[in-house]
Amino acid sequence: MNTKTEKVYHELDRRSFLRHATLAATALVTSSAWAEELYKKNNIRIGYSSITWGGKDEQAIKDLAALGYKGVQLRANTFGPYRNKVSELRQLLTENGLQLCMFSSGNVDIDPAKESSTIDTHVAHASFVKALGGSSLQLTNSARPKDRAPSTEELKRLATVMNEIGKQTADMGVQAVYHNHMHQLGETPEEIDVIVQAMDPRYVKLLLDIAHYKQGGGEPEKAVLKYKDMIHALHLKDTKPADTKNGYKFVELGQGRVDVPAVFKALNKINFNGWAVVELDGVPDPSKTPRECAIINKNYITQTLRHPLI
Repeated sequence: MNTKTEKVYHELDRRSFLRHATLAATALVTSSAWAEELYKKNNIRIGYSSITWGGKDEQAIKDLAALGYKGVQLRANTFGPYRNKVSELRQLLTENGLQLCMFSSGNVDIDPAKESSTIDTHVAHASFVKALGGSSLQLTNSARPKDRAPSTEELKRLATVMNEIGKQTADMGVQAVYHNHMHQLGETPEEIDVIVQAMDPRYVKLLLDIAHYKQGGGEPEKAVLKYKDMIHALHLKDTKPADTKNGYKFVELGQGRVDVPAVFKALNKINFNGWAVVELDGVPDPSKTPRECAIINKNYITQTLRHPLI
């Protein structure tokens, strides 16, 4: 090989080395950025509510575990059958690798005459939650007036009773959370704000339901930023117009009007570290099963959002 030819090969080798070195460096930077973003996403733990199974909680637990979910939300309907055999339910959760990520404790009555019994009910539920290895108790309210908007006093009264519940559950290591909900006290963003501002952050946090918030006239991604210091957990579902009594129905993620990616972007921005629980009160389409709905939601989370079921 003559000297001229050697120079040509040397130049080609040098260019090849530089090109591959550049590609490797780019890949390293890209990989690091991806890993950093994934780490942020990994702070958001994905759970699933058993409510879709209509009371068949044991089946819900088995289905969700088989699909790879790590957390389950149970409801107050499990309290009666299992209150005297908590170990059996806890064993079922353990065997299926599921954590009790949230417990639906039910209605908070704002009637002063019922305050004591209301508090006692939720404190009993909190003891049940603790025995099951859980640490979060969801509170709702069904006292919305049928012929008018709730008054500021009624909204604040709800917060007052929840604060009292939260004081007692906090002593047990169980966090009380308020769940915003259509057709309840705290339907619109304005009503929700009155309630949240009156909540004592030492005792009550917010469970932001992104579909209820959207249906109530708000943008859930903005609520995430607004209430970043109060959010303890979320409910994940979607909503779309429908030919129903209310004019809408709740559907699987990605099937409606909620900008779910924007919600997750906002959660990453505030470094949210907690449970985001997928919840469907029932199957949106009678031809589907609860398990099929759970698969649709799983695919959206893992494929569209590229978020693992952790």
